[in-house]
Amino acid sequence: MAGPSLRPHVHWAQRHRELYLRVELSDVQHPDIAITDNVLHFKAQGHGAKGDNIYEFQIEFLEPVEPKPVCRVTQRQLNITVQKKESNWWERLTKQEKRPLFLAPDFDRWLDESDAEMELKEKEEEKINKMKIESRVPKDPFKHLKKGYLIMYNLVQFLGFSWIFVNMTVRLFILGKDSFYDTFHTVADMMYFCHTLALMEIMNSLIGLVRSPLIPAVVQILGRNFILFVILGSLEEMQSKPVVFFVFYFWSIVELFRYPYYMLSCMGMEWKPLTWLRYTVWIPLYPLGGLAEGVFVNSHHLYKQRKQHLGPKKRKMK
Repeated sequence: MAGPSLRPHVHWAQRHRELYLRVELSDVQHPDIAITDNVLHFKAQGHGAKGDNIYEFQIEFLEPVEPKPVCRVTQRQLNITVQKKESNWWERLTKQEKRPLFLAPDFDRWLDESDAEMELKEKEEEKINKMKIESRVPKDPFKHLKKGYLIMYNLVQFLGFSWIFVNMTVRLFILGKDSFYDTFHTVADMMYFCHTLALMEIMNSLIGLVRSPLIPAVVQILGRNFILFVILGSLEEMQSKPVVFFVFYFWSIVELFRYPYYMLSCMGMEWKPLTWLRYTVWIPLYPLGGLAEGVFVNSHHLYKQRKQHLGPKKRKMK
């Protein structure tokens, strides 16, 4: 014959609208919790006063409750929240007058009726005050227009950098290292377009359209534009350097995750894999991109020095 079922220690407290049960079981596995005919049925594997065993209990509530309890399992205990069907104060938890031996008050959450009424009143006043504050804040008539603009901006940038990345990747697989030398002439127009459009990010931050800090945006965008327009745009000799491939490639990979992340944020959506990539991929790519930019700027500096050095010699030969 099976022995008597083991019951865990259960602590309870209440508010006018809710009941709180704290089951003293750690490392709970496979909890089976249901309410039928106003009776809570509990059964679970866990570590309690009698060691690691299966524990179970039943509680018939004093008054009607909602049949859908909310369960939250932690490493040390299991918490159950039950909604009352009517908002009132119970004189006890169970229908039977005699309290079960496994049941005790939860003094960590315990309030008497007057304290609970005061807590409920404070919550209602806080809710009313919040609604009043929200009603005083003037509604932005251009809210949807701003959101639409930001969504379109991020979408266009994503498509632009996607085109650059795909183009460079395909050429790399087909041509190999030979693709390094004509990267600029292949994707320069799209890169010019995307980085000219990126100047809007400074304006967006400046006028408060986005919460991004202004200084990092200025440094990144103006730094890239200096390399793209000033150095590459004015010196044809630098355009065929292999390092241009790596600078453009690192730039495009970072933006492949940044712009769709911002676009979904504008729509009030989150895709966790994209969020993870957004805040993880940049960790190796930003240093690599910075290194590539540094190599490029140093190559430009060496080129200018060599050009200045050869200039006087040519004049002397004449």
